[in-house]
Amino acid sequence: MTGPAVPQRLTAPEPGWIDTVDVVVIGSGIAGLTAALKARELGSVLVVTKDVVASGSTQWAQGGIAAALSPEDSPEDHLHDTLVAGAGLCDPDAVRALVTEGPEAVRDLIDLGARFDTVDGDLSLTREGGHLRNRIAHAGGDATGAEIERALVAAVKRADDIRLIEHALVIDLLTAEDGAVAGVTLHVMGEGQLDGVGAIRSRAVILASGGIGQLYAATTNPSVSTGDGMALALRAGAKVRDLEFVQFHPTVLWLGKSAKGQQPLVSEAVRGEGAFLVDHEGNRFMQGQHELADLAPRDIVAKAIMGQMLATGKDHVYLDARHFGDEKWRVRFPTILASCRSHGIDPVRELIPVAPACHYSSGGVWTDLHGQTSVPGLFACGEVACTGVHGANRLASNSLLEGLVFARRIAAHLANGLPALREPVADTRVPGLVDADVVPELQRVMTVGAGVIRSATGLSEAGATLGKLIEQPAGEPGTPGWEATNLVTVASALIAAATAREESRGSHWREDHPDRDDRSWSGNLDLTLPAEGDQAVPRTTFAPHETEENAQHG
Repeated sequence: MTGPAVPQRLTAPEPGWIDTVDVVVIGSGIAGLTAALKARELGSVLVVTKDVVASGSTQWAQGGIAAALSPEDSPEDHLHDTLVAGAGLCDPDAVRALVTEGPEAVRDLIDLGARFDTVDGDLSLTREGGHLRNRIAHAGGDATGAEIERALVAAVKRADDIRLIEHALVIDLLTAEDGAVAGVTLHVMGEGQLDGVGAIRSRAVILASGGIGQLYAATTNPSVSTGDGMALALRAGAKVRDLEFVQFHPTVLWLGKSAKGQQPLVSEAVRGEGAFLVDHEGNRFMQGQHELADLAPRDIVAKAIMGQMLATGKDHVYLDARHFGDEKWRVRFPTILASCRSHGIDPVRELIPVAPACHYSSGGVWTDLHGQTSVPGLFACGEVACTGVHGANRLASNSLLEGLVFARRIAAHLANGLPALREPVADTRVPGLVDADVVPELQRVMTVGAGVIRSATGLSEAGATLGKLIEQPAGEPGTPGWEATNLVTVASALIAAATAREESRGSHWREDHPDRDDRSWSGNLDLTLPAEGDQAVPRTTFAPHETEENAQHG
């Protein structure tokens, strides 16, 4: 199965300068900064981030970080809830690593200086969708990500042995003759000693570049989430897994039909504290949809909301949290309260209009349990990676934990010995560039054809439009064109994966194949980007899970 052809590498000027470090970390969220702090013990570390160091997705995380931190909880309980949410596609070994190492990793965050909310000296823990126990640690009420990012940034800035380059976009990987990592090329925006396009030679590269939310017209992701790391990995030959599983957060503040770009999130923790969904007549509609009703896993809630919207012709539903009262809103959810009020909605007295929007990519660059990708020397953690933890649908508040735990696992693996510094070879791939002006149309067609509800027809139409957008003459190389090319690359791969999986499972909803099909689709979809002529074309391969039923089917 293929999607539209895309450039084999980015058109860019030749590097005007060269530097050398042991480890390059791309990204500055919880995954990237944790990796940097741990890897500094092994050699020289350089963190490259596209904006300022604190500008990624971590700072926007509201609900919290999930871990079995109370006596009433256990890693086994957390494992169970994660596997259920993942709809049969989680890697149990990866989940077990997450839930068993998670509590210690969170406690280390606290030791680093992260200030979580407490009650009588104990961590204040709450629930979110899919969790059967109170295990969500939060900070500042609903500002958990911002507090974690603050603590990590402070720790990195205290570390004299970690170099940081802000306002820099990584262009492509440098590779050795055998295909292993030899470093990266990047463009540094602004004035300084390392200005313009340059090359960083390194022994290892850790991708922690975040998500792909800017593929869609409405998203909770910041503007920097243009899939750069995933596109870079694909162009280097890395295997990407389960890209069809894009999680749409069910409760994003609805700002009207014309709203575009990053939208305000209304955290699942609001429902965890007792808020509930209602239709335009004030009727609750989640009872009977799932045993957890309004706290069902995100895919269930998003589908229920979309069902209501389709049935009624409305473009949003409502969240009712008026019974919280003024004090609870001010203390527990100050960020959301301020966000709602800034848009003219007072949740203390009014219903909150909400609708699903792109939130998180459960798939990504495939890694093993140590964060190693299929390209030697290239590691990945956080949202850009597919560690096997999330399966077909991420359990709420497991994202911060995954970035934390697997960044630590990468550093522990590298402690056994960094790869040798390799000599990069000349890049003979055909360069290409997409016109930056195509992005609004790309976002529109992805939202319509590859959004919450999909079909063969919609995906085919989206792919055809995408192919036409790729053919538009490109402008000069620069950040807008590079980001547009990365978005097109990931969109092409996503369309190929979503077209191939002919079932509905987790956050992948095919209206032409509405049922989950374990006999045919209990397994993962792997995707690569091999060269075909002057361009690269997505290729999917199904990797069935080893079960007796699949063996018989096989």
